[in-house]
Amino acid sequence: MVRPRQALLFAVALVVVSALAWSVQQHQRQSFEAQAGAALPPGALLDTVEQAPPAVAPSPVAAAAVGDRPQIDPAWAQRTASAAGIPVVALTAYARATLLVPEGCRLGWTTLAGIGWVESHHGTIEDRLLAADGRSAPPIVGPALDGVGPVAAIAAPAGSHSWHGDDRWDHAVGPMQFISDTWQRWASDGDGDGLEDPHDVDDAAFAAARYLCASGADLATGEGWSRAIFSYNHAESYVNSVRAAASFYAARSR
Repeated sequence: MVRPRQALLFAVALVVVSALAWSVQQHQRQSFEAQAGAALPPGALLDTVEQAPPAVAPSPVAAAAVGDRPQIDPAWAQRTASAAGIPVVALTAYARATLLVPEGCRLGWTTLAGIGWVESHHGTIEDRLLAADGRSAPPIVGPALDGVGPVAAIAAPAGSHSWHGDDRWDHAVGPMQFISDTWQRWASDGDGDGLEDPHDVDDAAFAAARYLCASGADLATGEGWSRAIFSYNHAESYVNSVRAAASFYAARSR
């Protein structure tokens, strides 16, 4: 059980960690261990291989499927979202994504929630509104990857203009911050609306779930979980931030 004072302190720490992580995203996800160290709980920057995976939250409660897409019980989603402090639209997307991946992946919804918090505060970064259709207003578009300063130079692939509006340079987009090449490989339709949109948290969460499962790591072990998250973003500080957020949500939703 999380005591009120502990929950408040942890929530404040997560806000600081996430703000730093967003700054990292704006600079092509550079390491921020030095800045984050004071904001994370004691021991949070230990070797990730030696740590356990995040605490496990209750599994999603499924409702009757619609077409080929499993549905999440609205009452469970509302209750869990309220307890965890996650927008119900995002919580539903994370939970449904875990039902869409192969059972052997052993991916928990709190892992996707941890990534969603660190990347974009579940699509609400900088006071954005996450609408019922899963899209943020205004859309989340990272800086131009134009090679200026610390960012890499990545040309905008054909067809990516509609995602970020730049004909020359690529940008990370959406609540899970996919760059265009990665999205083109892992593009997914998480809500069954016939679209594959990186700005839709339903689609982005399912794509992230597929990406993590494809790592081949055992997400039920500390080493496997860390390796999978590290494949999503090559920074140990990022792995620790996602672990902290995922464990926090698991504790809040029990």
